[in-house]
Amino acid sequence: MHKNSKKWLRVIGIGEDGWEDLGADAKLLIHESQVVLGGKRHLKMLPDDWKVKRISWTSPMRESVEKILSFRPDRFENIKSTPIRNKKKDMVTVAVLASGDPLCYGIATKLLRHLHIDEVCIKPALSTFSLICSRVGWSLPDIETLTLHGRPMEMLHPFVQPGAKLGVLSMDSTTPQKTAKMLASRGFGKSKITVLEHIGGSKEKNFSGRADSWNHTGLADLNAMAIECIPLKSADVIPRIPGLADEKFVHDGQLTKCEIRAVVLSKLMPIVDQVLWDIGAGCGSVAIEWMRSHPRCMAVAIEKSKTRLKMIKQNAINLGVPLLKIVSGEVPDVLDNLVLPDAIFVGGGLSDFKQEDSSSMLDLLWKFLKPGGRLVAHAVTFETERQLLSWYKKNGGDLTRLSISRADSIGKVNGWKPLRPVTQYSIIKEY
Repeated sequence: MHKNSKKWLRVIGIGEDGWEDLGADAKLLIHESQVVLGGKRHLKMLPDDWKVKRISWTSPMRESVEKILSFRPDRFENIKSTPIRNKKKDMVTVAVLASGDPLCYGIATKLLRHLHIDEVCIKPALSTFSLICSRVGWSLPDIETLTLHGRPMEMLHPFVQPGAKLGVLSMDSTTPQKTAKMLASRGFGKSKITVLEHIGGSKEKNFSGRADSWNHTGLADLNAMAIECIPLKSADVIPRIPGLADEKFVHDGQLTKCEIRAVVLSKLMPIVDQVLWDIGAGCGSVAIEWMRSHPRCMAVAIEKSKTRLKMIKQNAINLGVPLLKIVSGEVPDVLDNLVLPDAIFVGGGLSDFKQEDSSSMLDLLWKFLKPGGRLVAHAVTFETERQLLSWYKKNGGDLTRLSISRADSIGKVNGWKPLRPVTQYSIIKEY
């Protein structure tokens, strides 16, 4: 018996043409299983004479994940914790059918949050991205990949860069048209879009065209896109490194200026899968730049002003991070139910506290901050500067004065116009 046959869960990737594309080992693993889960399209591929329990995916997907976990044998309970327990003593073998590569935006990724890989056999088919590259002649490591399936269209914005090549999973038949409109509005109307329907199957079709003259209609819901981003001279190019121009944000003047913001992000050190709390977020500039640095960087923007909350939301959409979590309220009232932070930026809010209260506020935030986390706080007044100095004397860290001047006209001549100096405190929490 093959070692994979001893694993209770088998996740099998299936291509567009289904059963006929599967290898002998994948077919055997499915045939041996007592329960098979998959979409209706997948389940119809199975031979009719198989006596196996068939379960269709549910919506939301969470319910299907819980159903799969309910079959988990008792002997695996201590390997990796999960709230679901199988009351049956005998091992039930379960096959999960998924499109393409189950670890590429697929069900296997969700399952492995609860299970150990020793429990699971994964048999991937070619991913859609590999198939896209084979059709348009691109090298997979040289492209950016993302999915718009079940996600806001605005998540495409950070990926739109001059010369970028994108492999994109569409939500439905309307996604290519919406993408073309977005590219044209950004000044990337010369970009080439290739839509691939039912890729990898006998019904495969592809359509190509420029974004600013896109006229393909009646597309299949099951499609993916290859996008070559080509800018016009007037293109709105928004880099993904910190320090976006101030005018990229809707604001009321109370924002961390671009030069200072670049320094802030260097101290906060955005890291993949880590979470930032932006306290007194203003227009959300720091939280937004944190999330733009990588698609898997997460942030929470906390702001009490209703007007600025609207600005944060608009900026998050315009700049391609619509999943930014926006929280209305003040510290400490809103902190208890938030995901613990790996980094905290206090850009505003200290001035609302008395000196002794402010110190306790920083003490509180420090307790929430994970080991290895970074805390950065700003002061622009004597009062808040004294508060940071007090905390610096007590806890160490770095205290820096940041002063920026920009060229400006002084009558008929030019000179330096200084911005308001910022006192920056930063510290890294030891493990």
